[in-house]
Amino acid sequence: MKTLLSAFALIMLIHVAKAQDSGNKNAIKINPLSLIFATGNVAYERAVNQNQSFQLGIFYSGVSLSGLKYSGLGITPEYRIYFAGHKEALNGVYVAPFVRYQNFSLKEKETNDKASYTSIGGGATIGWEKSWASGFVLDIFAGPTYNSGKFKDNSSEDEFDISSGFQGFTIRTGITLGFSF
Repeated sequence: MKTLLSAFALIMLIHVAKAQDSGNKNAIKINPLSLIFATGNVAYERAVNQNQSFQLGIFYSGVSLSGLKYSGLGITPEYRIYFAGHKEALNGVYVAPFVRYQNFSLKEKETNDKASYTSIGGGATIGWEKSWASGFVLDIFAGPTYNSGKFKDNSSEDEFDISSGFQGFTIRTGITLGFSF
């Protein structure tokens, strides 16, 4: 019985030590500011080693106003390298190169005119992420991005050029909130 209890205690000690050493390796985050633009933005981050992680962000936007229907979809994979602060994945200052695919469309309901803009781009952000013991995560980031895309329009007028603001160099910035596990 004593041997069984000793073995159980050893197993529990190893399990607790491993759990404390590994920390949280995953986080799910949302960007609450994107809701101002009728957009839902969610990201999943996974630590791949002590100071690096991979994040996949997805956004969807859709709104109908005065006979116009707008929708958008995008996906942004990025690789984060934590180099200052705690210098650990999901906790510290990081730099993150990324690529981004975006697809936007606009439709006039009355005339059935349609326009779309599809782009691919990339860039890099610098950010600060803090993960608290409670699991709460705050992530603040900004950086340059470049997009190149194609505009398609089936209307006879030039009223739908939606590529402005999405083509060329822009700034990517955000604040996300979430939970790590």
